[in-house]
Amino acid sequence: MPSSNGDVHHFDRFARFYDLLSPDADADILAEGLAQAERPVERVVDVAGGTGRAARALDADERIVLDASGKMLAQARARGLDCVRGDASRLPLRSESVDAVVVSDALHHVGAVADALAEIARVLRSGGVLVVREYNPATIRGKLLVRGEHLIGMDSTFFAPEELVRMLSDVDLVPRVRNRGFDYTVAGVKRTPGTT
Repeated sequence: MPSSNGDVHHFDRFARFYDLLSPDADADILAEGLAQAERPVERVVDVAGGTGRAARALDADERIVLDASGKMLAQARARGLDCVRGDASRLPLRSESVDAVVVSDALHHVGAVADALAEIARVLRSGGVLVVREYNPATIRGKLLVRGEHLIGMDSTFFAPEELVRMLSDVDLVPRVRNRGFDYTVAGVKRTPGTT
């Protein structure tokens, strides 16, 4: 799940049990985010996708799980998903080669978030969409989650919805907050050249 930080070893350690301890990805919320795309969504990459929980919940012709943890990818591969091992801040994908990117419950584990978002914008086709599911550190549950992850030694950095909106705007994605609360979703559409 993580990238460019010390969290990879945490996920390698409990990859076999990850799906047992984690809730299923919310297919309806992810589908609502993907519906923001201004192009057909045929090729989706689940960045920092771990065992492929989000990828399994998506309806697309081609679903790829990209993660830095080899052991998490082994679990995704065992479930029949296409996998690529890589760092979110240096995506091993061609420019403008995907219709959508999903980062579900994982952006806080990505060490170089600004670089990762720039890379995601690079690989998205015009009209493509990035869907980010995250946890709000400003909520009571969010504060507890932040404290818990830091107590076990993770390098997690969480962002409030407003911060994430600004960060998506900085890489020329048009952001829309889809829901708010402890867990929230932001969708960012890649601008078509010549539009505002």
